[in-house]
Amino acid sequence: MHKYANPLRYQRIADAIFPWVLTGAVILSVVGLYYALLKAPPDYQQGEAYRIMFVHVPAAWMALMIYSMMAVASMIAFIWRHPLAEISARAAAPLGAVFTAIALITGSVWGKPMWGTYWVWDARLTSVLFLLFLYIGYIALHDAFDDPARGARAAAILCLAGTVNLPIIKFSVEWWNTLHQPASIMRADGPAIHPSMLTPLLVMWAAYLCFFAAVHILRTRAELTDRKIRNLRLSVAEPAE
Repeated sequence: MHKYANPLRYQRIADAIFPWVLTGAVILSVVGLYYALLKAPPDYQQGEAYRIMFVHVPAAWMALMIYSMMAVASMIAFIWRHPLAEISARAAAPLGAVFTAIALITGSVWGKPMWGTYWVWDARLTSVLFLLFLYIGYIALHDAFDDPARGARAAAILCLAGTVNLPIIKFSVEWWNTLHQPASIMRADGPAIHPSMLTPLLVMWAAYLCFFAAVHILRTRAELTDRKIRNLRLSVAEPAE
C-alpha cells in the first residue's frame, strides 16, 4: 500500500487516467441526457416530472459513495499515516458536498409536484441533510487548526464517526414511514424499473463517476503542489531563523 504513497507514482497513474475519465464524463453526459430527456418514455404516474430523477438519483448515489471513500481513506490515513489517503479524502470532500447539495435541491424540486411541498422532515431527507453538514464539518475542521496534521486527524475522526449515518440514509425508507418510495433498483429480486429508464439512469451515474474522478485528480494535484510549496517555504524560513 505504501508504494502508492509516493506522489510521483501517483502522478504517473493520474496522468494516464485523467484524459480517459474526462472524455468519458463528456461523452456519457451527452448520451445520458439525450436518452433521459428525449428517449425515455414518460412515467405512467408522474408524467414528465420524473425526469429529474436522472439528475437526482445519481447525485444521491455519488454523495454516499464519496463519503464511503472518504471514510476508507481517513481510516488508512489515521492508522497507517498514509499521506496520499489524507489528501485524497480532503480533495473529495467538496465534491461530495456538491453532489449532496444537488441531491437535496433536485429532490426538493421533484417533491413539490409529487408531495405538494418542497421539504418534509422525514428520515431520508433529514439524514441526507445531516450528510451535507458532515461534509461541511469535515472541510471546516480540516482547516480549523494551525497544525495541518492535527486538523487532518480531527477531520478523519469526524469522518469515521459520521459513517453511522450511511446505513440510516440507505435503510431509512424501510425502518421508518417516509414519503420516499422503497428501493426500486438495488433489490434482491432485481430492478423494478423499466430498462428504458434504467439504462439512461446508469449512464448518468457513470458520467458522474467519470466527472468525479477527473475533478478529484485535479484537486489532488493542486493539494500536492500546495504542500510542496509550503514545505519549500518552511525549509527556506528555518535557516533564516
